[in-house]
Amino acid sequence: MNGTTNTGEIERVAVVGSGNVAEALVRALAASPLHLTQVCGRNAARVGELARLGGCGGCTDPGRAEPADLYLIAVSDRAVAEVAAALRPAAGAVVAHTAGSVALGALPEGPRAVVYPLQTFTRGRRVDFAEVPLLLEASDETTAGRVGRFARKLSRTVRFVDGAARGRAHLAGVVVCNFVNHLYAVGGRLLDGAGLPPDLLRPIIAETAAKALAAGNPAEVQTGPAVRGDRAVVERHLALLAGDPLVEAIYRTITQSIWETSRRI
Repeated sequence: MNGTTNTGEIERVAVVGSGNVAEALVRALAASPLHLTQVCGRNAARVGELARLGGCGGCTDPGRAEPADLYLIAVSDRAVAEVAAALRPAAGAVVAHTAGSVALGALPEGPRAVVYPLQTFTRGRRVDFAEVPLLLEASDETTAGRVGRFARKLSRTVRFVDGAARGRAHLAGVVVCNFVNHLYAVGGRLLDGAGLPPDLLRPIIAETAAKALAAGNPAEVQTGPAVRGDRAVVERHLALLAGDPLVEAIYRTITQSIWETSRRI
């Protein structure tokens, strides 16, 4: 074991990782009443950058991390188990990962948890962490209490969920974030093909997002030819996509999904 610590309130937190999620956690912890003890990661340059950002020390060997009450592992899904196994946590410390689709059981036995932030993070971009939902899972009631109190110091929205629900939340996040962002890029390419600038889409992107957020259910404010069942317009669009079978397939699938959903409202 690496030093000793009690099993009470979580006050000292180490971030293990140096990617986008780790950066967001460093920013959030540095602005909170909690004490960020250290940033650990294999990329020395990036660790140094995050350590300066968080006003703490850094290390490149998780096995030499300083004593903390909580070790937050923010690495790629496939690296969670390996990094967790390399840690030498202080006695009574909680080891947690931040992955949406990795089981709690990927962590070694002991006080363990999942602290999954349901948000997209980008290097150098600030996010109001208080608005980021945190989905938690813990190995036992005592750990749940400690991690829950910790999480509420960072976010206004904290929920305990099991691994299955967290996995579905991660899937939902991929759909509304990664898939939608990809469609923004597809739309930009379609405009580019007509010699038009992608910036023309900015107002419609902003209004669509605002309208979906204001609605009780985004399906209630769905517009377009699919929800109207306007086959003539749909066929004209498909003709324009005839040279791009992948985007054509996406258009057909989403059009059918919108039509089927709208009929049930």
